[in-house]
Amino acid sequence: MTLPNIIFVLCDDLGINDLHCYGRDDHNTPNLDALAEQGARFTSSYACQAICSASRAGLLTGLNPARLHLTTFLPGRGDKTSQRVLHPEIMMHIPLDIKTFPRYFKEAGYTTGFIGKWHIGREYGPKEHGFDHVYFKGEGRCTTPSETEGGKAEYELTDETIKFIESCDDKPFVAYLGHYTPHIPYSAKEHLVDKNKDAFEPVYAALIETLDDTIGILMGKLDELNISENTIFVFTSDNGGLHVPEANHERVTHNSPYRAGKGYIYEGGQRVPLIIRWPGHIKGNTVIDAPVNNIDWIPTLLELAGAPVPQSIDGISFAKGLLGEPIPDRKIFWHFPHYTNQGGRPSGAMRDGKWLLVELYDENKVELYDIGSDVEEKQDLAEENPDVVSTMLSELAAWRKENDVQYNTPNPDCNEELFEDLYIHFDPSKFDPLKADDQQWTLVNEWRKGMDGK
Repeated sequence: MTLPNIIFVLCDDLGINDLHCYGRDDHNTPNLDALAEQGARFTSSYACQAICSASRAGLLTGLNPARLHLTTFLPGRGDKTSQRVLHPEIMMHIPLDIKTFPRYFKEAGYTTGFIGKWHIGREYGPKEHGFDHVYFKGEGRCTTPSETEGGKAEYELTDETIKFIESCDDKPFVAYLGHYTPHIPYSAKEHLVDKNKDAFEPVYAALIETLDDTIGILMGKLDELNISENTIFVFTSDNGGLHVPEANHERVTHNSPYRAGKGYIYEGGQRVPLIIRWPGHIKGNTVIDAPVNNIDWIPTLLELAGAPVPQSIDGISFAKGLLGEPIPDRKIFWHFPHYTNQGGRPSGAMRDGKWLLVELYDENKVELYDIGSDVEEKQDLAEENPDVVSTMLSELAAWRKENDVQYNTPNPDCNEELFEDLYIHFDPSKFDPLKADDQQWTLVNEWRKGMDGK
């Protein structure tokens, strides 16, 4: 079998419905819509953590962030008096004795390239972890929009990816493109902002349109090189979209109908867009609702390439599902022992079929949602289903033990009044920016000031 090339595009904070093909009518994404028409689009693709560094670490190792003890962004939010429990001391990098993405694919015969955002530790970068070609210029890359560039180095990174692809000649390659888009802070070309003036957030919509344009450039280059048919093209995100105000951005995006966003264990924080195209192998206009996890990429892509699939990782290949077979049911677990800058709280979660269980670690509380009929997670069914709760709690606890997770400890300096003000009296996970009225926007902006200061 001839090894297929692989292009893996990972966006930064792109939400589950930020693309037109996912139902976002106020965003223009014709190239990504075409990619979805030519391949498969997933509606229940999950990040292994609802925040960047941890999600990327899981993706690049095939291991649960809980097992890695790298469970939030690096370096993480500090302990504060408004928080009822303390954060565990996490790993600040992926050790070199843990095998990562490029080494698996180099063993299979690929040349590997890394372009863009890393954000899984300063001690060891993409070069130390085995990528052959590296183009990395820091973690928060912003550029001045111009005729030739967008606000997040989109064209620069695309150009470097194309240079890498062309340098491989006829050798099989894996190109990992880590976009900085659409993470705050951001800006965009003025004419695109004007074009998108009626969008929920015009600058954000313009940024998404710029991202889409660069995906079209990549697709066009594959056609020009006559390698589209032998290239697996993956497009996805590290976690959900940012649904609350942050920094100088009073509004960013919404994940409606899904609850919350980046930094939260609810569906808006965990579900991410996923499109995969491989002409002649993956049927076009396919929509797949089966749950998959981004720790699954190493085994899935290796199996698609006909290479040996590692058995010593947590990820599970869904390659056969891409080629037309049913994807088996599975249980997905999360352990997120952190407060986040977006208002998320230490918690664990488990999805089993239609059920999503959420366990709050800083409060004696368990929630249960039927996400098959209640995607907004509005109706907590825990009291009505004690047997389901008991079973899922036991399975979640067993999974934590198997992964040797880190736990929170009580915060002796907690100010209970502050805790209740920021996490109980106003629950930011229930804030829906799409439906919010003026009063709710005032409340969320006041909450944001409190979060930033306390």
